[in-house]
Amino acid sequence: MKARIQADDINGAWVIMPTPATPNADDWRAENTVDLDETARIVERLIQAGVNGILSNGTFGECATLTWDEKRSFMATIVEVARGRVPYFCGTTALNTREVVRQTRAAHDMGVSGTMLGVPMWCRMETPGAVQFYKDVAEACPDIAIAVYANPEAFKYDFPRPFWAQVSRIPQVVTAKYLGIGMLDLDLALAPSIRFLPHEDDYYAAARIAPERMTAFWSSGAMCGPATAIALRDAVASAKRSGDWSLAKRISDDMRQADSTLFPRGDFSEFSKYNIGIEKARMNQAGWLHAGPCRPPYHLVPAAYLDGAMASGQAWADLHVKYGQQP
Repeated sequence: MKARIQADDINGAWVIMPTPATPNADDWRAENTVDLDETARIVERLIQAGVNGILSNGTFGECATLTWDEKRSFMATIVEVARGRVPYFCGTTALNTREVVRQTRAAHDMGVSGTMLGVPMWCRMETPGAVQFYKDVAEACPDIAIAVYANPEAFKYDFPRPFWAQVSRIPQVVTAKYLGIGMLDLDLALAPSIRFLPHEDDYYAAARIAPERMTAFWSSGAMCGPATAIALRDAVASAKRSGDWSLAKRISDDMRQADSTLFPRGDFSEFSKYNIGIEKARMNQAGWLHAGPCRPPYHLVPAAYLDGAMASGQAWADLHVKYGQQP
């Protein structure tokens, strides 16, 4: 049996995929809406580009709108194409512990490395319940690694300091998809066993704060072309050796500028209402992959928000060309 992935195994650029959709996927009558050919093509291209890990079935990965049969086929395709060349964490978030356990066990049997797992969100969780949830999943699925999907808007839970202190004692919890770095110093101290993955826009700053601990990040912009995320990864690694952070800062600034139109009125809460549609519009505009339409009921998005998303997608496509030409 393959050894469970550990925190020290998590380094570099971890990209988070959409679930590519067939042209009719925005119709509730549609079945088998996952474009498995596009899925396979994306995974191979990401691995050839040099990404360090793949995440899937988060928010814009439409974990909530896929049937189990669709999700299972999608995950199996990624495992088949990846062939263990990079770690793969799927998303098995659901509305109750039993369903999460069922999906996580099935994912493990397919050969995934771990699960990117948020708390059930029908009712707002408090910390004792959230911690117990991860304990229960870890007990039920002892051989699979867990990445905490710490998105406060998506899961109606703030992932406070006591949560990190307690959940870090669960051996299977090795990493976290982490938003914001305002409390990073304290969270690192409270959770010494967890490899936090900040968003790509925050990775440069996070690495300056704690260069030994911050060795990986998650990227959604890579779905507009992975060259920029790879360039950031390499620039930060080089800066840690040389002490010259100028290139890493330039790449980070370019990323932030490309994201400047992505969030309606600069409001993450507003963005989160339409996350799926905004992100898929950005990817489709960039043209590196074909994400396809959104699955209902999240397929209606204000036109102005889509305009901002497409502007961001074009900016990221331009960065992919720019950094793809770097020596």
